[in-house]
This record gives sequence, C-alpha cells and structure tokens, in this order.
Amino acid sequence: MRVKNINRRSFLKMSAMAGAGAALVRNDVRAAANPFTAPAYAQQKIEMPYRTLGRTGLKVPILSMGVMRADNPNVVKAAYNSGIVHFDTAHGYQQGKNEVMLGEFFADKPRDSFIIATKEHYDYPNEGFEGRFMEQFDLSLERLKMKYVDILYLHGVRDVEQLEDKRILDLVKQLKDSGKAHFVGFSTHAGKPEQLIKAAEVGAYDVILVSYNFKLKNLEETNAAIAKAAEAGIGIVAMKTMAGGTEGPDRKKIVNAQACLKWAWKNENITTIIPGFTSFDELDKCIAAVQSPELTDEESKYLASLRDCEMLYCQQCEKCLAQCPENLPIPDMMRAYMYAYGYNYARMTKETLASLNLPANVCSSCKDGCKVACPSGFRVGDKIAAIMPVMNVPDALLT
Repeated sequence: MRVKNINRRSFLKMSAMAGAGAALVRNDVRAAANPFTAPAYAQQKIEMPYRTLGRTGLKVPILSMGVMRADNPNVVKAAYNSGIVHFDTAHGYQQGKNEVMLGEFFADKPRDSFIIATKEHYDYPNEGFEGRFMEQFDLSLERLKMKYVDILYLHGVRDVEQLEDKRILDLVKQLKDSGKAHFVGFSTHAGKPEQLIKAAEVGAYDVILVSYNFKLKNLEETNAAIAKAAEAGIGIVAMKTMAGGTEGPDRKKIVNAQACLKWAWKNENITTIIPGFTSFDELDKCIAAVQSPELTDEESKYLASLRDCEMLYCQQCEKCLAQCPENLPIPDMMRAYMYAYGYNYARMTKETLASLNLPANVCSSCKDGCKVACPSGFRVGDKIAAIMPVMNVPDALLT
C-alpha cells in the first residue's frame, strides 16, 4: 500500500471512502454551536462516591473530567458545579489552548476546590531533556495561571527501563522539591502491566494514568499489576475506558458510555476515570452513571457482545512492529486513527502523527499490500491510508 501526498479534495474523497469523512473535516454549519440549556446539576453538586488517590491522600470522586477535546468553558463550568473536582489536561492539547482555557476558568476559584493534572512530553534520552522538560512545564504553569499543579505526568511512557533511569528519577525529585508539582507520575497507552509493576518497585511515582477498558486482552495481568501498584501506594487513574468511543469508523453506533464507566469502577483500585466529554449531553450520561454506578446484567451482556469485535481500540501489544518493513510506530498510528474516527478529533490525529517524525512516503515499500497481520483484526494498511492525508489539511478545516 502506498500513501501519497494528497490535496484537500482528494483527502475528502478518500476519507469518505474510508467511511467517516465527516468525522475528520470540519463543516462550519455542522460545527456551529447548537443551543444548549445547561442541565439542573450544572448549578447543584451531585453526590458522588469518593476514593483516595493512593498515598497522595487526595480524595477524588470516581468521576473526573478529561479536558483534552473540550473547548467550551461552559462544559467545564457545568462539570465543576456538579461536583467534579479533578480535571486532566496536557501541555500539547489544542496546542496549549486547553491549559489556557482551564487557567482562565479557575482563575477566580479557590485553589483547594479543584485538582489539576497536566502532562509533559519529553525527548528522553536525548542530552539535556531535563532542562527542556522544566521549561515546558513552566510554560504550562503560566498558561494555567497557577503556582503548582496537583499532579504532573511524564506523558506517554512506552518502555519500562526509563522508569528506573537515574536521570528520570532525579527529574521527578526535582519537580517535587520545587513545589511546582505536588505529585508526579506517568501516563501510558502502552498496555504493559510490567510498567505498573516496575513503578511499584521503584517507589518514586505517586500516580499512574493508564488505559483501562473492557476490551483489554491482557485484563488479568493488568488487574494484577494495578493491584500491586495500588498496594505500593500508587494512585491509579483510568483513561480510554470507552475503548474508542464508537463501534466502528462510521460512528453510527456510539459505545454505551455508562456501561463502560461502571465496568471500570468495579475495580476498586481504580480511583477515578477521566472521560473526555465535550458537551452537556455527554456530561449528562456520565453523571447518570455516577448516580447509579452498579453495572447491570443488561450492561454486562452488552459489553460482552463487543469484546471480540474489532472496534477502534488498539491493544498496543506491539506485535505489529516486527512485521512492518518500514519499522513504523503502528501502535501510535492506530491511536491516531482512534482519535479521528472514534473521538471525532482529527486535530489530535494530526498532532499525534506529526510527533512521530514519520517518513515522507509511509508504506511506499509495500506496493503489494500491507504485510501486518494484527491480532485484533485491524486492517492496518487501510487505517494508515485513512489518516495520513490529514497531514495535508490545514488545522482550521479539521474537527
């Protein structure tokens, strides 16, 4: 399969053939804000179960907010007024605008009334990565208009070895000693239980943000690793609980968010979940789940029916890597696909792909078709073809 440079017209045609062109390219009529009436709970706190975030001692409702895609401060306001206190962002989300939005919203709020987590990518193991990390983090604080964040994550850790690297451990200590980050941890999409086990052994990390959903093929091992980390005092925050958000790229069947949340809450070692709601309607579904958090038999059967379906969630098992003649970072590319066709967030797809430093003509050597056989049944070549054209589309035209 060959992915060529494609102009905007060709991109639109190709995306439509892929099954979800409308999910990638912004239509100003469709994207115009519909009139919303804020739900009643937007002005009244909801009673939510609380759990303690490991040795941090932070008391957190089991429902938090992942702010990555949110660009409407009124949704943040509704979440905050409903009783949600933990808000998760990152330095790179919306090219920094996400942190700016949160900084402006929380500027006049009591600092002890909310918990802010942000994340920083870093160019480990390149020389001097520690200094660049600190500079980037200082910019995050400036955007947030805060002297400190409650939780700071090393963003997107993929391997195990760096978790015990002295340079990383020294950086973690420096961050805590500075007072700019009360607690430090790492986020991971890698699906590697050994990361949690290593973190428990090292003892330097306070919180881990981990992908966790009903689709995990290594669920038993993941649960055991989470339990070990929790026993060591590490707080566990779950993300990607919706397993891609839709049952397919056409977005005709949205995953039952309430069932997904309730399934994850069954694991008492999961302190809180950060679903990425962007509207009152999506928030409403999350609130409904937290008000009745017990998973029903019907919801269990629904999730069971999806367990062996392909859907959009990449297991990050990395079995594809050895199969690819061009050594492409396929797990990250599949995550980029999920952002576009599951989350309807093509801008994040473009940002993710741009960060991978991909060759100009990916897949050009596989003229007879993609060589990768994904254990989850992903047609990897087709998915790459569906997302690579986004690199040639101006940001203003992307969802």
